[in-house]
Formats: sequence, C-alpha cells, structure tokens
Amino acid sequence: MESWITDFIEQYGYLGIFIIMAVENLFPPIPSEIVLPFSGFMTTATGLGYFGVLLAATGGSLLGAILLYGVGLLIDVERLEKIIDRWGHILRIKKADIHRADHWFDKYGIWTIFFGRMIPLIRSLISIPAGMTNMGFVLFLIFTTLGTLIWNAILIGIGAALGESWTDITHYMDLYSNVIYAILVVLFVLVIIWYVKKRRSA
Repeated sequence: MESWITDFIEQYGYLGIFIIMAVENLFPPIPSEIVLPFSGFMTTATGLGYFGVLLAATGGSLLGAILLYGVGLLIDVERLEKIIDRWGHILRIKKADIHRADHWFDKYGIWTIFFGRMIPLIRSLISIPAGMTNMGFVLFLIFTTLGTLIWNAILIGIGAALGESWTDITHYMDLYSNVIYAILVVLFVLVIIWYVKKRRSA
C-alpha cells in the first residue's frame, strides 16, 4: 500500500494528497502516518510547498470528516432508540444508556473531537458520534479543523525535516499507534466489566 500511496502523490501532487486524505478518513487502513510524512518530504524534493501540502491534506481530511458527520446525522439517537426497542433485550442495552452517552458527548464532545483527530483510527470514526448527537456543525467544523491542522502540520513538518529519511518516522508512528490501540482495548474491557457489574447489582 505504501508504494501505491507514494506513486499517487508523486503523480497528482496537491490533488493526490487531497484525495488520499479524504479517503483515509473514510477508510482508516490507509494510514495518514505514511501520507503526511511523505508529503512533507515531497516539499523538499519537488515544487510542492509546505503550506500548499498542509492545505490540501487538511481539506481532504475535512471532506472525509464532514461525510462521516453526515452518516451520523442519518443514524441519530432517535433511530438508535428504535433499534433498542427491538433488540435491546438481546443486546442488554437500554434507552437510558443511549441517553447517558448522548449527554456525555453533548458535554465533552468538542474536546473529544479536537483530541480525537490526533489519535489513529479514532480520528476517522469520531465524526460519526458527533453527527449522531447533533453537535452543532460550526462547532464540529472548528474543532475538527483545529485538531486536524495540528496533526497534519506536525507530521508534514517531520517529513520535511527528515527529507529522504522520512520513512524513519513510520517506525515511531507504528509504536504510537500500537500503544493507542492497546489503551483502547484496555478501556473497552474495563467498560464492559463496569457495565456487567452494574447490570448484576441492578
């Protein structure tokens, strides 16, 4: 996949970066950890400029995020309630659980969006619950843009600084991703344990 990504960017420049970053948001297995450092390297080896690359990458990311926000709007809490009415007894989920999650996202959602844009895998999927909870689109766009700009600026800058050695960063990004995934798995298990204990005590 790495060679396909780099060939595509070499051939189409800013447009290639824009398209790949949009697809990366919709299809997380395409890693921005490769796209962005390589794009940074391209600013030292071709006519591409740093700010042009940053704008293209951020624009593509925002397009993908907005599309997933739209998916969340289609699902929304009311539709989830209908699913719970039908399947909740099997899934062991009640409407109150959905409302608590909705309330939590209403309270902390903007910061979840902001920091989530810098976490592998989460950075793509976080836009869906934003739409599901009907987060204000302007707020969503502002905090998505800020988080995305920081993530993109750092990785593009690292790629530009490393030059031809840009691939060195992929090892550290893999390590970062693995640590994040491990933390997410632990948190998921803890949530399940907490939920099961709560159900038993009830």
